Amino acid sequence: MPTVTPYGSWKSPLRAADIVQGMIGLAEVFAEGERIWWLEMRPTEGGRYVVVRREADGSLVDMTPPGFNARTRVHEYGGGSYLPCGDTVYFTNFADQRAYQYTVASEPEKGAVPFSRCREKGTVPFSGGASEKGDSPPFPTAGKGDSPLFRPEPVTPAGDLRHADFVCDRTRRRLIAVQEDHRGAGEAVNTIAAIYPDGGRAPEVLASGRNFYSSPRVSPDGRQLAWLEWDHPYMPWDAAELHVAPIREDGTLGQAVRVAGGPHESAVQPEWSPDGVLYFVSDRTDWWNLYRRRGGVVEALAPMEAEFGGPLWVFRGSTYYAFDGPDRIVCAFAEKGLWRLARLDLASRRLTAVETPYRAIGSVQAAGGKAVFVGGAPDRPTAVVRMDLAGGKTEVLRLASSLAIDPGYVSVPEPVEFPTAGDRTANGFFYAPKNKDFAGPPDERPPLVVMVHGGPTSATAAALRPGIQYYTSRGVAVLDVNYGGSTGYGRKYRDRLLGHWGVVDVDDSCHGARHLASRGLVDGRRMAITGGSAGGYTTLACLAMRDVFAAGASHFGVSDCEALARETHKFESRYLDRLIGPYPARRDLYLARSPLYHVDGLRRPVIFFQGLEDKVVPPNQARKMVEALRAKRIPVAYVEFPGEQHGFRKAENIRRALEGELYFFSRIFGFRLADPVEPVTIENL
Repeated sequence: MPTVTPYGSWKSPLRAADIVQGMIGLAEVFAEGERIWWLEMRPTEGGRYVVVRREADGSLVDMTPPGFNARTRVHEYGGGSYLPCGDTVYFTNFADQRAYQYTVASEPEKGAVPFSRCREKGTVPFSGGASEKGDSPPFPTAGKGDSPLFRPEPVTPAGDLRHADFVCDRTRRRLIAVQEDHRGAGEAVNTIAAIYPDGGRAPEVLASGRNFYSSPRVSPDGRQLAWLEWDHPYMPWDAAELHVAPIREDGTLGQAVRVAGGPHESAVQPEWSPDGVLYFVSDRTDWWNLYRRRGGVVEALAPMEAEFGGPLWVFRGSTYYAFDGPDRIVCAFAEKGLWRLARLDLASRRLTAVETPYRAIGSVQAAGGKAVFVGGAPDRPTAVVRMDLAGGKTEVLRLASSLAIDPGYVSVPEPVEFPTAGDRTANGFFYAPKNKDFAGPPDERPPLVVMVHGGPTSATAAALRPGIQYYTSRGVAVLDVNYGGSTGYGRKYRDRLLGHWGVVDVDDSCHGARHLASRGLVDGRRMAITGGSAGGYTTLACLAMRDVFAAGASHFGVSDCEALARETHKFESRYLDRLIGPYPARRDLYLARSPLYHVDGLRRPVIFFQGLEDKVVPPNQARKMVEALRAKRIPVAYVEFPGEQHGFRKAENIRRALEGELYFFSRIFGFRLADPVEPVTIENL
């Protein structure tokens, strides 16, 4: 029988050090036959991003050698940092933001050859074999003469010139990418540019004049280029436009035509089918659905109240469909925040769901009758998964966590809808405390931690997150909120936040917590709230402007909306125009919505975690709040992380934040931890 012990004091096998030690981030899958690539973020290597290639025999090769970090700073959030081409990978290196090429040769009979023994003679940077005439490879060899290439070689010039979202233009022996130029004064200049890996030419701008560009895609015959573009004050999920233009003989672009998108429509993920038809995802009917442009006519493929796309926060982050030949698409779609895999027959337009255990699916690729994707499930770690579409058999290629969690300690989320302000309904996932060894006293209800995702135009998903199980296995309930403004529920739900950031998200977070307390699922007197970035803002706003939560934790959260509007990077510099109002014309709203200007109403303890190199939410945002709380003698803790940017990537810092937050809440709520954690200094307690 389980031992009866107060909630929060259960002994858990999930230690923060173990969670972090075996954890990696997985993203950006590419598939070409039996070869598969993906990107790993490795906290144990200081948050380094490494391109990994899986060979046909199952062996893994690091395609980013030690000393290099495949991470771009375009839009600051990055993404789209690499492109595989046969034995060569092209990637942006974080330290200098130059694009590099790096080759690891393969021997079919032995698998991959480590880069230290790599033989480069005759290796071609891009796959594709001989030219159409069959006389010679279409690209120069990676090495010079017979000398081996032991280190990556730069293919872009030095200087603050950043690149992302690479695509191969094989016909002209070049890459095409998004370029962000920080070399001049004032705001960075974003364009689409051509990069020449042979080093003979500097990058050449192909498309310019708009504030932002994304997703350049070359048609299979090399004659057309499609891309996305948009302007301030819109974000890509508001008004990204899809354009297509012919590529002239000299490599420049002809007259562009707008295919989709505009002030009330967001087009995302343009892709060319193998037979040269342009496909994309649009929310013109409220939902991000699949479309194609054929013969100059745009037609819907599988109209339904579901999302086949997501917000373009990072490049290649909204990849939810791929072609398994010219007649079939493999895609993922979300209904009420839960993702499913499906096949779409392009002739009949029939969509057939494919049963999988995964409820968070992204980075979808397809090849040879198999789908490859990053999948997350409520009861198993996120993984790179390969699935046989005919038989349904799945194979895990790489786990995001090596930590084996006994099902007896795993809390499976319950999707919840709850009433909120304005006679509306909001959404979230509720995680009840779960530990097979313990039970709470019958007259006690568990404390609650409400988790608020960032963005704010983003979403949480029903995937196994060890950080949540870290709480629930100790007897603390969790509500993961998808407040109004979150993606995955249609554009109308997403647009609830326009003009109402700091109102709708705050109301929904508070109503979600009260809803659980009213059902007797949690202790209404011991409810805390935590979030990072925009989620940190909602956390601070709830604490300063509502009387629902007894404590909070802000991870690199916004406290001063006016300072954010003045100081943040280009990508989000006009974001608040639509979330709050035009600045400085509506400065009154910025002050009214800023937690910093409502510290008189802040009477609850708060802990802050902040990276000192954060360019999105600079450290002064946290420091101002800490000083205000100190002046009021409210319990406060402040933890800084040198070398961290927006979000924590180093293992020791992730562990420190996880343990520090739990320790802080345990002291505020008065439950004794059964396991030792590293304490934080709490002032005024």
